[in-house]
Amino acid sequence: MDNQRAADILANVRSSNPLIHNITNLVVTNFTANGLLALGASPVMAYAKEEVADMARIAGALALNMGTLDEQVVQSMRIAGTSAAAHGVPIVFDPVGAGATPYRTETARSLVQELPVTVIRGNAAEIANVVGEDWSIKGVDAAVGSNQDVASLARKAAQALGCVTAITGKDDYVSDGKVTYRISNGTPLLTKVTGTGCLLSSVIAAFLAVEKDAVAAAVSALAYYGVAAENAVEVAGDDHPGSFQIEFLNHLHRTGGEAVRQQASIHRVE
Repeated sequence: MDNQRAADILANVRSSNPLIHNITNLVVTNFTANGLLALGASPVMAYAKEEVADMARIAGALALNMGTLDEQVVQSMRIAGTSAAAHGVPIVFDPVGAGATPYRTETARSLVQELPVTVIRGNAAEIANVVGEDWSIKGVDAAVGSNQDVASLARKAAQALGCVTAITGKDDYVSDGKVTYRISNGTPLLTKVTGTGCLLSSVIAAFLAVEKDAVAAAVSALAYYGVAAENAVEVAGDDHPGSFQIEFLNHLHRTGGEAVRQQASIHRVE
């Protein structure tokens, strides 16, 4: 996995304009839709249990995000996920806040057990709590240990869950339980704008829609996303989160293969 392949997968997303079915949270719906449009994907937000099976069936990928959690949303996720699985549609699951309350933790664990998730994406505390590790969490924010701890967690979680794990933070890690990559792009301002992690999960879904190798898709999505953020902060400044949000959308649109080839920091972790 290298920068050239990441650039090629990005190009495939833009040439394919995949339909991404999002069942996401109320806080981030607009930002997620705009971010996917800026990337070059086609977002749809469909939640009603009466239509989610049909929508998931025709989508390029399904993104499930449990940020604002209730039983109706969970029911729709199960229906959509079952339909996606039956039709070979990849699933990205974002276990927002897992570990914060027993309800969230139990819901996240039940969904990854019931559905054939392709990629799970979260911060270290969320992923740790899904697999039964004791990592502290405050709301949806993680308190993490060393980078090597996160790499080991990504590998262990992938093995336990049987899917590719993407853990995001200061450095991002992607693992299938055998091969692990570190992606070192991005900016701290991503933590100052709500929804950037949730959008990232949907961006991974867009890359999965055109790339069957889930590790390559996730690594490429993370690299592209981090490069776009780095370029956005150069324009907005590192102390202007409001301006950064706008410039980030601009640079999700403007960042192309050449920028990914030159700026992506992708390293295999032995």
